[in-house]
Amino acid sequence: MTQISVPWQPTQPVRYGLLSRPIVGVAVFIYRMAAPFVRRFPGPILIGAVVGVCLIVWLHALTYAYVDARILGAASVSADPAAAISWTSPGTWGLPPSTVAALIESAGGPAAAWSSILGYLLWPLQFSLTRDLLGLGGLFGLFNLIPIYTIWWERKVAGRIQSRLGPMRVGGWHGWSQSVADGIKLILKEDLIPDGADRILFRAAPYFALVPAGLAFLALPFGAAYVFRELDVALVFILGVLGIEVVGIIMAGWASNNKWSVYGAMREACQMVSYEIPMGMALLIPVVSVGSLSLSVIGEAQSEGWFSWLVFSNPFTFVAFVAYFIASLASCKRAPFDLPEAESELVAGFHTEYSGLRWAFFFFAEYAVMFIVGGLASILFLGGWNSPFPASWGASWSDGILMQGLKGLVFNGPIWFVAKCVFFLYVQIWLRWTLPRIRIDQVLYACVQVLLPLTMLLLLGNTLWVWASMSDSPAWAGVDRIVTYGLGLIGLAFALMFPAIAAYGFYFRRRLVGNLVQDAMPGS
Repeated sequence: MTQISVPWQPTQPVRYGLLSRPIVGVAVFIYRMAAPFVRRFPGPILIGAVVGVCLIVWLHALTYAYVDARILGAASVSADPAAAISWTSPGTWGLPPSTVAALIESAGGPAAAWSSILGYLLWPLQFSLTRDLLGLGGLFGLFNLIPIYTIWWERKVAGRIQSRLGPMRVGGWHGWSQSVADGIKLILKEDLIPDGADRILFRAAPYFALVPAGLAFLALPFGAAYVFRELDVALVFILGVLGIEVVGIIMAGWASNNKWSVYGAMREACQMVSYEIPMGMALLIPVVSVGSLSLSVIGEAQSEGWFSWLVFSNPFTFVAFVAYFIASLASCKRAPFDLPEAESELVAGFHTEYSGLRWAFFFFAEYAVMFIVGGLASILFLGGWNSPFPASWGASWSDGILMQGLKGLVFNGPIWFVAKCVFFLYVQIWLRWTLPRIRIDQVLYACVQVLLPLTMLLLLGNTLWVWASMSDSPAWAGVDRIVTYGLGLIGLAFALMFPAIAAYGFYFRRRLVGNLVQDAMPGS
């Protein structure tokens, strides 16, 4: 029989609401205008976006400093923004905009017209509530950006390791908007709940996993002055809120009424409880070395360059860094410790029955925790926001705004902290697509009989090393210096190994097998 192909036609026309129609039109217009530029200039656009974000954060801090020094300080008001509000006199909300404008003009600001405009713009920044809302907005944007970017990056890295290309089409250059398209798809998908599930616990579980990951960002410093809340016990707070994540996973597995989900939840409970102990003990080692639980204090203690980083201070901190990183992989369910999901055994583990946006929440929490554990490793062992160059070299760079910004870019600033966190994200992705998954009994054996006694010995040895370093013995000071420089040179060799291997692979990329031998698409 001859088959006649008829073009498909929808049974009903697609209709948009009155509000959706202009939004869709604007989105299509922006895409059509921006796509050619993104395809042609992807590198400059990416670099420009990174530089633009850094400038926005920098100008944000400069504006706060200006308000505190020139406005509140000139008016003899406490530099604390909260003190600008007079609670004893109802209706008095800080300095009025006219007074702010007069202070700006008297401090050498622009003319009266512009000072009046600036007065109204800067008036809300007197209050701590306004600053908190702006800070929360920035953290919320970062919290959403990290999973979106990391999911796309993991697909690209996995594709390269498996001799394929990964996302290449959505958005143009290397499929950069693939995660955005997937997010829109997940929002539009149906939210299914099994018939036998506990509906309340099933709905609440993703939030118990997502919210703690977001709370950890509140105490995570990105720089000496770039932290939402400065806490003396910031490390304890972050470890405490991250420990709540396991509650959401157990709730998800139990409420799903699915045996595979329960298996995954119980695995996560065993894994989390087991590896939290050696991970916490490994983190106590830099705390003992510095003598503070404040992450800002620990970060500032490593400001004198590469050899001042705590990972090189003695052999015990060097090994503790490796132990912490292994325990952090198990804590955030990354391969080879991804037993709670284990697609080859448990379908998808604890989130087997989830779909749509709730399913995405679990992934957002996982990738956010990956960034946080990388941030803790950077602050506690690898200098935090300090560069490998000693900060004393840039002591004379404090004259003028531009020199201060250049000093933050070269010696110590949030860009260094984010770069180190991105490196740890890459290592975690690399390990996932390189190492095989181990069994649950091997996971628990590695924790109870290997990492736990190892971290106990490391904590004892580091305590004795710090105690010996407090003595005034010249011989011990010489031994300490030799060990520090020796470990620093070993770390430098490892650091140079990564770009060397990357350059070698790029140079001999034509010898690879599969689709990577040829440029299948422009820019691949």
